[in-house]
Formats: sequence, C-alpha cells, structure tokens
Amino acid sequence: MILQALYDYYQRKSADPDANMAPPGFEWKEIPFILEIDTQGNLVQIEDTREGEGKKKRAKAYLVPQGVKKTSGVVANLLWDNAEYVLGVDIKGKPERVMEQHQAFTARIESLPEVTRSDEGVKAVLYFLKRLDVSTLSKCSPFDEIAQKNPNLTFRLHGDSNLLVCQRAAVVQSLKIKQNMEGVNGLCLVTGEQDNIERLHAAIKGVWGAQTSGANIVSFNLDAFNSYGKTQGANAPVGEHAAFSYTTALNYLLRKDSTQRLQVGDASTVFWADKPAELETSVVDIFGEPPKDDPDRNVRAVESLYKSIDNGLLEKDEGKTRFFVLGLSPNASRIAIRFWHNATVAEMAVCIRQHFDDLAIDRAQFDPPYLSLFRLLVSVAAQGKADNIPPNLGGEWMRSILAGLPYPQTLLAAAVRRIRAEQDVTYPRAALIKACINRGTRYFNFNIKEELKMSLDKNNTNIGYRLGRLFAVLEKIQEEANPGINATIRDRFYGAASSTPVTVFSTLCKLKNHHLSKLENKGRVVNLERRIGEIMEGINDFPAQLPLADQGRFAVGYYHQRQDFFKKTDSLTQEGE
Repeated sequence: MILQALYDYYQRKSADPDANMAPPGFEWKEIPFILEIDTQGNLVQIEDTREGEGKKKRAKAYLVPQGVKKTSGVVANLLWDNAEYVLGVDIKGKPERVMEQHQAFTARIESLPEVTRSDEGVKAVLYFLKRLDVSTLSKCSPFDEIAQKNPNLTFRLHGDSNLLVCQRAAVVQSLKIKQNMEGVNGLCLVTGEQDNIERLHAAIKGVWGAQTSGANIVSFNLDAFNSYGKTQGANAPVGEHAAFSYTTALNYLLRKDSTQRLQVGDASTVFWADKPAELETSVVDIFGEPPKDDPDRNVRAVESLYKSIDNGLLEKDEGKTRFFVLGLSPNASRIAIRFWHNATVAEMAVCIRQHFDDLAIDRAQFDPPYLSLFRLLVSVAAQGKADNIPPNLGGEWMRSILAGLPYPQTLLAAAVRRIRAEQDVTYPRAALIKACINRGTRYFNFNIKEELKMSLDKNNTNIGYRLGRLFAVLEKIQEEANPGINATIRDRFYGAASSTPVTVFSTLCKLKNHHLSKLENKGRVVNLERRIGEIMEGINDFPAQLPLADQGRFAVGYYHQRQDFFKKTDSLTQEGE
C-alpha cells in the first residue's frame, strides 16, 4: 500500500511540469562545481554554483543520471561524481583507490554506445579525461576547496548555457535503451504488470539520523533474508519503473525545503494526497514550528483549517480525497516505517481539529494559541533539548492524533515526570496533560466530551484536581504574606504533594495559618479561608498516593487555579474589596 501510494504520487507529479519531478533514469542533485570545457577537452573555467554566505552556502540542484548505489566497492556515476572519481584527486590519502575510482569513472563513459560517444559533448569529456593534468587545474581559484571537500562535479560544453553534458539528447536516449535491455523480467508487485525486476532499489535520503548516503525501505543484503533461492530485490519483486517512481517520489517529499515534510521526534514525516489538496502543504504549517520571521504562520494555518471545516470541507469533493501520512526513522542501514496512516482529507481535518481542541487551555496573552508538535515534545524532554525527546514517542503520538486515538501513556508520564523534576507546570505541559486525560476519558466513555475544562472548573470533584487547586491557593497565600519571596512551597513540596499528598498537606495547612496571620487585610484573609473551604468540601482525608492520571489532574488543577489568579479581575481580590 505504501509503495503503491508513492508510485501513484509520482505519476501525478510527473505530469505537472511545475513540480520538477525527475524523469526516469535521472535525479535532482546539488552540484557545487561545474567544469566547463571546449570541444577539444580544454578547461575553460570552473563554475561555482553555490549561493549564500559562509556555512549557509548552498549549491544549485541539477538533473543528472541517477546515481548508482555505492557501498564499499568502487562504482562510478555517469558523467558526474565527486572529485576523487572525476579528477582523481587524492583527498583521503589513498592514492591507489583514487586511481581505481578515476579509472572506473572513465570506463563508465567509454562503455556508452558508440552513437552516444560520438556526441560532441561526450567526446569533449573523454578528451578532457585523457589529457587531465591536476597540476594545471590547481591554478584555478576553486581548486583548493575542491581538493579539501571532495564535492560533486559535472561537465558543461562551452556554448551550452544551461545544458549539462549529461543532459544532452544522446545521453538521455542511451539511458532509455539501457533500462529496456537490462534486468530479469517478472511480475511487479506494485503495478501488477510485467517489468524488469529492480535488483537494488535506489537509496532514500533525507531521513533524519540515517546514513548521509541514504538507506532503503526494501532491501535484502543477507542470505538469512532470502527465500526460495532468490536474492536481493527478487524476494519482493518490484519493477524498475515502479522502484524508480516510489523512490523518486519519496526523495522528492524528503528533499530540503520540502513543504510536505515535518520532523516529529525521531520520525521524519511526509504528507501527500492522491489529488491536489491544500492540506498537503498546510499540514506542515499546522503542526510545525513557525519561522522566526513569521511567528504567526501556524496560527493562520490552524485558523484556516477551522474555517474550511466550518465552510463545508466535509461535504466537498476535496474532502473525499485520500490523504497519506508516512513516518520514517533510521534503523541501521535500513529505514523503519514508524507509522503509516491514510484517510480522507475530511477525516484527517476533523482529527487534527480535535487535537487542537483538546490542547486548548487558559494561557497568558503572550503565549501562542496553538502549539507546534516540536514545542510540545521538547516540553517533556530533559533540559528542553530535542535530543532528549523519548524515542518512539513522536511517532506514537502522531499516529494517535491522526487516528483519533488516546495519546500514549508515555506522553502523560513524561509530562508529569518533567513537572516533578522541575517543579514547573508550564503552559505546554498543562495543555498536554489536559489533552491526554480528556482523550482517554472520551475514548472509553463517549458521553463525556471533556473531563478537564479549558479554564478553572469549580465543579470538578476529582481529588487530584482539587488538591492541585488547594496547593495553588496555599502557594498564593505564602506569596502574599512574603512579597518578593525567591522560593515557594512549590519548589520544595510539589513532587510530594502531587504523588503522596498525605505526607505534606497537613504540614502545609499548618504553615498556611502562619502566613495568613501576616496579612493586614482581614477581609482578604476571610476570602482566602473561604476559598480553601470551598476546595476542601468533600475531602475527608488526604490520600496516601495519587495514580499517574490523578497526578496529571493535580497539575491541571494547579495550573487552572494559578491562571485564575492572574486574570485582570482576581475573584479573591474582588471579594475582599
């Protein structure tokens, strides 16, 4: 199903001239330097295609013959490769291997059909390689950088302003002939048609954490993986055309600056549809971290999603379009499928909207109304670092969002654990806990739309929620009794209060009396005592322990009560005036 969906996506995008999808036999590759030569093979100049400054320099991408799969052996690409292959420059101190690489590069061109080798551009490249003198090249200004970084190089014939030698008609035709002649014929599992079976599938690049040279979704590189005497790609027969299509489509989705790619924890996630749909690109803005130069981008994207649903997306044809989400993560030399989900655009939109509804909670005016997945995940990671996000959590969470399932228990546990470790119930953590609890409650009891409200709920009788509110009021009393205090009861007692209430609340209630005695406004004292009485109503004793879910409710109760204090019209202050 995954390969079929990617194959269909390639067919759709390749029919769109504006998509710049690589045609069969080619791929888009960043080429930092182009060797411009004349018809006699003399070097005219070395063109630097990079743009930008310093570390932000980026080479221009060109259509070149699809690269061969390189492992530990020596195998060359056609008419483009790195400096070791193209120029025979010894960069790593292995002159014998470099000589072998350069010979392989030359031999690859010489193996082209005679009609291709007679092309003016190809002949010029062969002349250049035959009379190559590295000492002469070293006089060119970019050569020092080439000799240090081993970048990709290719050729252009002087006078061909935009056409590389590898893009000339004779070369393109030779690649088509080669594709039709090579390979073992068989039934393709993707298309259901007869085709030459691809032995080694092209590498998938752009998966965060995977090898820079790329890795594979389909591969059989050990005898233990083979069956019925078949080897490598024959174990899961995919035709050359289908293999090229799905790998090209996936690399297109994973490319740099892709508007359909999002990093969710350790899972590189891509989105596409079987027909053009706005959600294909807007979903990255919806879930992603907004850029610094446009901090409201995700807000506009989420609001647009809400409006599209309100304006009838569920009934429109676009809403019936199939939508696909694929999460990938590195696994040795392969790529693991972390999650795969497909539904209609309308179904996906409803699930995404529900996700943001569940996260909605009182916040400060300067806090963003919609939090990105990255911001939420780092809020539960140690030291707030992306590297410390619990493994697999991002993928499990994304699958829950898109399928409308309860969030993983590990997400709730991580949020509660971070709060206890740092004694800080932040907006993202409170929003996550509220969403985790509400989705779990609703999943097992459809009659309960939401257990935890967006703001303070005085009617919520859950012991964890009420104790969280009580703890917030006790802290407020301490703060008012000691203006400018550096550390409050939260810094010392939050962990114990939220997990083993009986061990600390009796002490805190006695300490509260001492703090109240310091307040000069007796009306304020009466109202604070009244608030504590209202919270304590129905609580006969402090429990010995609170389970994980109630520890989460404790955090939300504490957060709600604190946010209620911060409102412009503090109810306690109003009552005391």
